Amino acid sequence: MKRVFSGVQPSGLVHIGNYLGAIKQWVQLQEEYETIYSVVDLHAITLPQEPQELSKNVYRMAATYLACGVNPEKSTIFIQSHRPEHTELAWIVSTLATFGEMQRMTQFKDKASKFAKSSVPLGIFTYPTLMVADILLYQANFVPVGDDQKQHVELARNIAQRFNSKFGNTFVVPEPILPKVGKRVMALDNPRHKMSKSATSALGYISLTDSAEEIRNKISKAVTDSGAEIEKNENKLAISNLIDIYALFAGVPTSDIEKRYIGKTYAVFKKDLADILVEKVVPIGKKIHEIEQDKTTMRKILKKGADKLMPLAQQTMCDVRKKMGLA
Repeated sequence: MKRVFSGVQPSGLVHIGNYLGAIKQWVQLQEEYETIYSVVDLHAITLPQEPQELSKNVYRMAATYLACGVNPEKSTIFIQSHRPEHTELAWIVSTLATFGEMQRMTQFKDKASKFAKSSVPLGIFTYPTLMVADILLYQANFVPVGDDQKQHVELARNIAQRFNSKFGNTFVVPEPILPKVGKRVMALDNPRHKMSKSATSALGYISLTDSAEEIRNKISKAVTDSGAEIEKNENKLAISNLIDIYALFAGVPTSDIEKRYIGKTYAVFKKDLADILVEKVVPIGKKIHEIEQDKTTMRKILKKGADKLMPLAQQTMCDVRKKMGLA
């Protein structure tokens, strides 16, 4: 069976963009593939973290996976730092990657711009080597990613091919899986920017733990475009984004939504969208809170996942060391 790997940083806040762009797809993929999903806590520490808050966020992210439908009987769920092979392979990847490749990473440019040039943390520059190691360690065939993450899978492909060419066939060369609709969910208050948990205003995103009242308020205040037509159009970025969100949660084509709202107002459309989001999102938030209360069960699931992956991770590293002359 083909294998899938993916992971999300434990930020403490998961919004519907994360859900639609990643976790919802994971639930579907676990029915077709061997799936491995990680809470990538080592990636989180590229930026300063409060230890207690980070620990809390790690378990909240794991609870989110479970609440959204990731089934530990079908998928392997684990915490990245609980398998030390990730960091060992990341160092080896760093000896094969180039300075230029790291410089070209768009996320490095975005994150580095928030620091004075001399104080940019080195981890922000080198984190793609860890991301590549995450994928290659488990010989993943596929990596589900958002449109803005394709660059990292391409880097993983290049490194895998580079290693295989130099040392002999060792790594599976992974391929990206992109969502067909809603590759990138945009902010509700500015459709030119990606929906982000680090946004200056909470009106830009809907969290999976938002209340019904908060969801309705945010949708009612979501920006729209000039003109009254409810249709996808490159000149109507705001309403196009809302239509994508509607389609993904309702499970219908965007064309059906356009037909349904011919001659109707933005207010009617927004009310219906809010109703669907309340119906779909609020139960997930309640499940997250319920699962968080049972940390014993969560820890057992996460330990079982890390233990299950040990033979595969160790075999990969044994092969890598041997072929490089390190064994």
